[in-house]
Amino acid sequence: MEFDLEYNAERTHLIIPEYGRHIQKLIDHCIALEDADERNKMAKAIVDVMGNLQPHLRDVPDFKHKLWDQLFIMADFKLDVDSPYEKLERAALLEKPERLEYPKYASRYRYYGNNIQAMIKTALTWEEGDAREALYFAIANHMKKCYLNWNKDTVDDAVIFKHLVELSKGEIDLTNKNEALSEVKDLLKKKTPTKKITKTQTNKHYNKPRPKKNFK
Repeated sequence: MEFDLEYNAERTHLIIPEYGRHIQKLIDHCIALEDADERNKMAKAIVDVMGNLQPHLRDVPDFKHKLWDQLFIMADFKLDVDSPYEKLERAALLEKPERLEYPKYASRYRYYGNNIQAMIKTALTWEEGDAREALYFAIANHMKKCYLNWNKDTVDDAVIFKHLVELSKGEIDLTNKNEALSEVKDLLKKKTPTKKITKTQTNKHYNKPRPKKNFK
């Protein structure tokens, strides 16, 4: 008895390999069906099988919609069936997404992080008064800490104030406030490490001789 061996190199390319060749063959068979009702019925059955093969995606929003889109992709957009969702077109799949612009703000002073810009923006919305002034200095102290963590060196308060003026586009100027920022030692204060109890110390504690009780 002779068998015709089918090698992977001779097989057609799988568009979405995780569904396997059997699903691809079912889809190819569905495309070839002449009766529209039979095609629709088989397409729904294929989508159900695809869903069973990907149970981890059931919690994903629009799970069924994604399965139908994958069905049309694997059919090379040749499958003429009624989808419960808007049919995916080849042009939409090949369309390049819009380019995301890299955030440019605070790029000169990366060590402050991008969040500093949001903090400055929020602070400028506060009403004038002691609370807003205190927030300005809190932001400046945070900037000083970030600067020190990045550069591992000391920094003059005037440098921080200058950077804050630039980042706030001149809205926040603490240069002439005659108030100093926190000391370096306070900003970089290290936490005292907790003392670890060794196994030997634990054994010593539990192996201590207990006082004998006198029973009368």
